[in-house]
Amino acid sequence: MGQDQTKQQIEKGLHLYQSNHTEKALQVWMRVLEKSADPAGRFRVLSCLITAHAEMGRYKDMLKFAVVQIDTARELEDPDFLTESYLNLARSNEKLCEFQKTISYCKTCLNMQGTTVSLQLNGQVSLSMGNAFMGLSVFQKALECFEKALRYAHNNDDKMLECRVCCSLGNFYAQLKDYEKALFFPCKAAELVNDYGTGWSLKYRAMSQYHMAVAYRKLGRLADAMDCCEESMKIALQHGDRPLQALCLLCFADIHRSRKDVQTAFPRYDSSMSIMTEIGNRLGQIQVLLGVAKCWMIRKELEKALENIEKAQELAEGLGNKLGLLKLHCLCERIYRAKGQQRELRDHVVKFHECVEEMELYCGMCGESIGERNNQLQALPCSHFFHLKCLQTNGTRGCPNCRRSSLKPGYV
Repeated sequence: MGQDQTKQQIEKGLHLYQSNHTEKALQVWMRVLEKSADPAGRFRVLSCLITAHAEMGRYKDMLKFAVVQIDTARELEDPDFLTESYLNLARSNEKLCEFQKTISYCKTCLNMQGTTVSLQLNGQVSLSMGNAFMGLSVFQKALECFEKALRYAHNNDDKMLECRVCCSLGNFYAQLKDYEKALFFPCKAAELVNDYGTGWSLKYRAMSQYHMAVAYRKLGRLADAMDCCEESMKIALQHGDRPLQALCLLCFADIHRSRKDVQTAFPRYDSSMSIMTEIGNRLGQIQVLLGVAKCWMIRKELEKALENIEKAQELAEGLGNKLGLLKLHCLCERIYRAKGQQRELRDHVVKFHECVEEMELYCGMCGESIGERNNQLQALPCSHFFHLKCLQTNGTRGCPNCRRSSLKPGYV
């Protein structure tokens, strides 16, 4: 298969994929991969296969194609192709929750001396690295990466990248319990979709609606959360987006749990866990297990709650997800207080505070922990963050943590 025919077949596959004929598109692209004699064409078709498998949640296949693409890029001896292939390798590992590998491959991308095309990918590299740091609960570094990604998006007028960064920032602030910012950023993403997204994939709309749903639930606006989650789920089902379906099912379950409707929540947690396990989203599995544990706590069945917490702990320790560990120590604290088991209670109180110290999740001004309850936060240009009220009340000419002099607020 020559260069022109390769190009035609790739376009044919794209048309099928955009028309939701996913399996037919994959068959066309696989034939190109097997028969094409054009290395650049093979590289492009591998990019299509990587994207498609990412959206379907077939992350191990995504990784397999990313490894093949690295070899193809080396054959082409083109720094732009090599940078893109390492980015795809980083993304594959990010999806599989291999966060240290993700960071390593992202650093490789950033160290490459490519052309302008490679430099334009740096925003996507910074976003992937930020997501990996967030998975490891290294929040200051995550925020630094998101700021860089947002700066690249603004400098290159890349609205799609800006939309994706806003969704990640929504997730970031939801985890740190600044629910106003957790809602602000996905709302900004939804605005970008409405203003610029005529030719975009519907996944951008679905993604922003999902993150809005999470924030609305945290704010207690359950009807709004349900509306956004239903819209996101509808798009996810239309496009066969298994990862997003799993997240929406988790959100539906959390909404029902917030309504104390445990009976309705349980089967949705089960369905979410089934997909999360199938696709290898271990971070999502931790969230499901903690949600199920909270349901058992509502029912006063504390031993069953502890069983789920134990499973979540094993996953969180394996991933190095410190925030997950902090949350489960917090739940154990409540359980052992209710059971009157003082030794176990003290043990988890100590471990909770160790997690706070390790993640530096405390305000450098008032000393109180960040992420225990809904509080407005403000990040400084150094990416250290504080309670907004502390910055407004005390005022300072420099960051209390690192003593940098500027107090001009950053992008985020």
